[in-house]
Amino acid sequence: MSTMNFSIPDDVKERFNQVFAHTNKSAVVTRLIETAIVQAERKRQSDEAVKRIMLRRQTAPLISNEEILRIRDELRAESDAAHGLSA
Repeated sequence: MSTMNFSIPDDVKERFNQVFAHTNKSAVVTRLIETAIVQAERKRQSDEAVKRIMLRRQTAPLISNEEILRIRDELRAESDAAHGLSA
């Protein structure tokens, strides 16, 4: 087990001690740190995904809404036909 030292405002320390007076404070802080790590990792992954999407959009062909809807309808009709469904 390792020890970490942080400086925090006195009022935060007092409130923490009051709220978690009868709790394992090390366990509480560990859970908070783990949550912060997970959030930071998700944020990094999200930021990277946005960057990849933005790069793809720079080279993607422009397609109108009408063209997208037409293609969607064609794909649905093909899928329905393949499953023996009729319109």
